[in-house]
Amino acid sequence: MTPTDHGTAPLASPTDVLLPAADTAGTRRAALRLLRLNRGRALWAIVPLVANTLAGLATPLVLGRMVDEVVRHGTDALPTLHVLGAVLAGIAVLQALLGALSHYLVVHVGESMVADLREDVLDRALHLPSKEVERSGRGDLVARITGDVRVVTDAASNAVPIFVTAALGVVLTLVGLGTLDWRFAVAALLAAPIQLRALIWYLGRSKPVYRAERTVEGERAQRLLDALGAVDTVTAMRLGPRHLDAIADRSHAAVRYSLRATRLRTRFFGRLNLAELIGLAAVLALGFHLVREGAVTIGEATAAALFFHRLFDPIGALLSVFDELQEAGAGLARLVGVTLLPRTAVPADPPRPRDSSLALTEVSYSHREGVEVPSGVSLSVAPGERVALVGTTGAGKSTLAQLIAGGYEPMAGTVRIGGVEPREMGRAATRRTVALVTQEVHVFVGTLADDLRLASPGADDAALDRALRAVGADSWIDALPEGLDTLVGAGGHPLTAPQAQQLALARVLLLDPPVVVLDEATAEAGGAGARALEAATEAVLKGRTAVLVAHRLHQAATADRVVVMEEGRIVEEGGHRELLAAQGRYAGLWEAWTAHRPTPGHPTTAPPPPRTPESPPQSPQGPRSPRSPRSPRNPSPR
Repeated sequence: MTPTDHGTAPLASPTDVLLPAADTAGTRRAALRLLRLNRGRALWAIVPLVANTLAGLATPLVLGRMVDEVVRHGTDALPTLHVLGAVLAGIAVLQALLGALSHYLVVHVGESMVADLREDVLDRALHLPSKEVERSGRGDLVARITGDVRVVTDAASNAVPIFVTAALGVVLTLVGLGTLDWRFAVAALLAAPIQLRALIWYLGRSKPVYRAERTVEGERAQRLLDALGAVDTVTAMRLGPRHLDAIADRSHAAVRYSLRATRLRTRFFGRLNLAELIGLAAVLALGFHLVREGAVTIGEATAAALFFHRLFDPIGALLSVFDELQEAGAGLARLVGVTLLPRTAVPADPPRPRDSSLALTEVSYSHREGVEVPSGVSLSVAPGERVALVGTTGAGKSTLAQLIAGGYEPMAGTVRIGGVEPREMGRAATRRTVALVTQEVHVFVGTLADDLRLASPGADDAALDRALRAVGADSWIDALPEGLDTLVGAGGHPLTAPQAQQLALARVLLLDPPVVVLDEATAEAGGAGARALEAATEAVLKGRTAVLVAHRLHQAATADRVVVMEEGRIVEEGGHRELLAAQGRYAGLWEAWTAHRPTPGHPTTAPPPPRTPESPPQSPQGPRSPRSPRSPRNPSPR
């Protein structure tokens, strides 16, 4: 549960369960592990850091010596003062060089550690089960790999170098005070209890505030993704104000936590100023007493005051960066929490499917407690058969597609591909066996060739070109300014929605899987774009076992078999012509669809010509072993 503001109710999360955050011990262990991986760089960074701090300690001693020279010799001390002035100038130059070098090395160590962590988090995020991501919400994960990484990176570049330098400076300055007279060190330590108490007070109150602020920002990101991901539905249903209110609620919560943190910082620094006043007064009073007794010279008392004054900056910096370190610590805990999620075991010698058949037996899945969609679904798909899933929104079609593709694991029942369950094959083998294409297609930043080679890293340019032309992309790839080397994705050459979908289908050809699942893959296109994608889809599906979540029902009309789903169950099953004749649910869906969105070139009542079995096409990567053709199966309607 999110911490609450004074006098307000708890801030609810928009998702059931956010991804976990590591506890303090787990975060510390992860940080130490990253430090061990970079211990060589860390040791090299310490050497100039110590040298720089020691050089800085010489400045108060030289100034104290100058005071004693003036007291003892008056104007006759000018030659000595010139020499000591030159020494001070040399110390300043040396400190500048050592400071720049040490800062660079410390930042380098911090950035290397963050880079290692970023890779760990991204690797784990890419291998998270879809169920885990959807349960917590994509916004939470996006906030972690963007906002939290940024906060930790900023801390590694700024706060950590300041903290390390300041901590070393405080320790060595207290040692320097002790070399003058141990009583000076004791006097300086009078400020320590006030500073320590202020720090404990601040940490105890600020840590939950920063953690809550990071959590709320993740929730806000999820709200934004929820609204933007379904912007058409939100607009059509006039749900915009409700989504805006939800986003505003999370934004206001983030602002409240930020203001509370600012108030805590203001009170914290006020207590630090009081500690500095008490400490400096104690050192000056002790110096006066020791000089009067002849225990120290005026120059030594001056050096002691300068030493303590030197403590102002490192102690202030040390304590002030706790603010940034607290925020980074909260972000680090959320990042480490992702890396600690259990990994799915990878089979050492996974079994291989015997063919491209699909068999679902009493499969059930639940996105939320008490609601199973699908529920107890059994379905068999023969090698090379094309099955269309149709039904109203929420019937369970997309979830069933994810279960077949291995994106979800069934909560009950089994899914088998060629007699083997996806979990037995492992995620990598499952992805090579079953390709899932949805209406949400991402164009990655890079060249068009790089984007295609995500599916087949070893494919040459000729294979990439064949794959694109096979899905009908000739009209636009020939017009690209640099061909396959054209930059696409964010900041690159823009691709339309149909072009991006053709790119995704070309990846399927390059991957060359025996089973393809299309989840409304042409839903975002219209008119000529839809017809082009349908032709591309036909090229991809030839010779493969296919399951289509049909947004346009004429896709169902060209399938070997149509499966109608309602409330998570199969309620009808059969061929297009047979189901129309049965005048059941499918016939009603077909009538409603053709009445409102007739598509030129597709029948409204008469069925399409039957799809004749063909030999599998040549893959862009080379020939494939042929599969036995199978006649369309038309069982009785259910």
